[in-house]
Amino acid sequence: MKIPVAVVGATGIAGQQVLAALDGHPYFEIAALAASERSASKRFEDAITDADSGLRRWYVDGGEPPAAALALEVQDARTMRLDDIRLVFAAVESEAARELEPLYAKHVPTISTARPFRMEPDVPLLIPGVNLDHLSIVNEQQRRRGWKGYIATLPNCTATGLAVTLKALDQRFGVETTIVTTMQGISGAGRDLPALDIVENIIPYIPREEERVKIETCKILGRIGAGAIAELPLRVSATCTRASVLAGHTEAVTVGLKRAASVEEVIAAMEEFGREFTGLNLPTSPKKMITVHRNPMRPQPRLDRDADRGMTTSVGRIRVDEVLPNGFKYLLVSHNAAMGAGRGAVLLAEYLKHSGYVS
Repeated sequence: MKIPVAVVGATGIAGQQVLAALDGHPYFEIAALAASERSASKRFEDAITDADSGLRRWYVDGGEPPAAALALEVQDARTMRLDDIRLVFAAVESEAARELEPLYAKHVPTISTARPFRMEPDVPLLIPGVNLDHLSIVNEQQRRRGWKGYIATLPNCTATGLAVTLKALDQRFGVETTIVTTMQGISGAGRDLPALDIVENIIPYIPREEERVKIETCKILGRIGAGAIAELPLRVSATCTRASVLAGHTEAVTVGLKRAASVEEVIAAMEEFGREFTGLNLPTSPKKMITVHRNPMRPQPRLDRDADRGMTTSVGRIRVDEVLPNGFKYLLVSHNAAMGAGRGAVLLAEYLKHSGYVS
């Protein structure tokens, strides 16, 4: 029997990405949907369809909404019924997340795509295949807060590809310093970016993005301590920009290692990373956590963002850096709306089931 799940924020972009990843899933069935009060009591199909024009507000490329979701009644997110629900995907704006997510976590495991709880000391900030050992902190979270469930968060999508590659290097050589410049796809801005602003342009500043990359990366790469996650003392310098690309975040990374390595050793560390996790053969898992290209013209977002259904991080141009001690530099492409969002949330849920954190 499949595990019944709820998706909160189902009418928004992040919630729709989760719904698309759940369509026909072998482990989970979509049993409840919730959104803001203005969508409550409507069928999902009516909630995302303009009554006058018939225009359907479905923002996921390459398909239609799951048939199982269209007939479901959208509940008010504040009063959603959790009877028989065994897992909640909360994909709401940050302001709403701080109020809503504890309501669910008191009763059932809750996977959050929002920011408010990411840096709480007893809340894991997780990337499947990178730091799933951090899950054990939820036992402390439940004890402190008196919850039957818990909150497990996903990071900012910009931190995802960076943290995947840095983890591969840290566990082999140790990492001390990283400098990253991002060229982020416009889908990461939701529906808020005026079209004319991005045409033939690069937006040089994304509010609060650089700060999030710094603090979240250090937590993701940290270690479980006494009742909290001890952040990795990594020095991070980030410049985050928005580029005229539909989807996929491209990042130019320079990293200083704790010990010397060759280019061949760095490539091997990346290609061999995460085999224990990918060997679990979870339904949404990539075949490789990192795909390394030898062609210096790769990776490119248009060519590589959808590799392995958008779940692998594509890396290329690995070479020695001439400035940082034991320095290397490379480019990566990570799909912000796949591994960095809806599919990443579902992959995390698959691991929760595999490891007994959801049953």
